[in-house]
Amino acid sequence: MTAGPITTDWEKARAAARAVPSLPPVARDLADALGHALAEPLTALTDLPPFDTSAMDGWAVAGPGPWRLDGGGVLAGGQPEPLRPGTAVPIATGARLPEGADAVLRREDGEDEAGSGLLLDRSACPGPTTQCRDTAPTRDVAPGRDIRPRGQECRAGNPLLPAGTSVTPTVLGLAAAAGYDRLTVHRRPRVDLLVLGDELLRTGLPRDGRIRDALGPLLPDWLSGQGADVAGRPLLPDGFGPLYEAVRDSAADVVVTTGSTAAGPVDFLHDALRAVGARLVVDSVAVRPGHPMLLAELPPGADGRARHLVGLPGNPLAAVAGAVTLAVPLLRSLGGHVDTGPLDAVCAAALPGHPRDT
Repeated sequence: MTAGPITTDWEKARAAARAVPSLPPVARDLADALGHALAEPLTALTDLPPFDTSAMDGWAVAGPGPWRLDGGGVLAGGQPEPLRPGTAVPIATGARLPEGADAVLRREDGEDEAGSGLLLDRSACPGPTTQCRDTAPTRDVAPGRDIRPRGQECRAGNPLLPAGTSVTPTVLGLAAAAGYDRLTVHRRPRVDLLVLGDELLRTGLPRDGRIRDALGPLLPDWLSGQGADVAGRPLLPDGFGPLYEAVRDSAADVVVTTGSTAAGPVDFLHDALRAVGARLVVDSVAVRPGHPMLLAELPPGADGRARHLVGLPGNPLAAVAGAVTLAVPLLRSLGGHVDTGPLDAVCAAALPGHPRDT
C-alpha cells in the first residue's frame, strides 16, 4: 500500500470522500430512474399546460349568457368541437377548452333550466332557485374565468431542475408532465458489502461467545437509499486470505467493509489493502465513536474504472458514524447528487453526552 495523505479532521475527511468524479451518464426509462441523479438539466419539452384547460368542473361557455346547451356529452379528454357564440357544453376539470369558449361557469354556479335547454348563471344568488325568482338569472362571466391558459406553469424550453437533482417520485411526475419518456442520469455506484468477524451470527440468539450481526441488515438498505446498488453482504471470517481475495476480486465501484480497521490481532484490512496496491486517503478520523474508519483508492478495474474502499469499524454505532462521514458522501458524489450541506442550529439547552464522545 503506497503512502498517501492521512486526514483526521472530520470535515476534511468528508471533503476527501466527496472529491471523486461522478460516474458516467446513462439513459434510463422513467420507471427505472428513481434514486438516480440528473446528469443534465431538466427542461420543459412542452408548454404546461399544453393547451387551455378548465380549472373547474362546470360548463365551457362562449360569450354572454344565458347559453344554449350543446347536445354533446361532458368534455373530459380528446379534441373538442368548436363552441359557437351563445352556447355552452359541460366540461370536467383538466379537459381541453373548446375553440370559441372564453370562460368556465362552475357547476355550483350554473342552472340547467328545465324545459328551455338554457344554462343560467346563478352565482349572484347561490340559494335555492325558489329564492332567486327576483334575481337576474344570468350575468356576464368574465373572460378567462376558471381557465388555466396554455403555458401558465412554464413554456417549452424553460429550465425546471438543475443537473445533480436527485430523482424522487415528485421529479418523475414532473418529468412525465414535461414530456419525458427517458432521463439522462448518472449511473448508480455498485457496492460490495463485506461483513467481517468470526463472532457474528446471521440468525438466532447470541450463544457460545458469538453475537448477532447488526450491520448486515442495517447497511444495505441505508446505502441503497443513498443512491447505491448493493450487491450482497457476505459474512467473512477473520483472516487475511478471505478478505484479500474479496477485495482483489471485487468488480464493484465501492467496497464497504465492517470491522478489521484497527490494529488488533485479527484486524487484517490494512494488510489486505497493502497487498492489493491500494492507496490510503483517510486513515482514522478525529471522532468518537468511529475513530478507526478509513477510505482507500483501489487499483483501477479491468476496464480502467476507478474503485474505492470504505472501511467501517465493527461496532454498529461507530460504523454508522463512519458511514455518515465517508460512505454517504462518497456514494452521493459518485452518483452525481448535488446535496446541500448540514444545517447549523443553536441548541436551546445543553445536550449531555459522554465526555470523550464527539
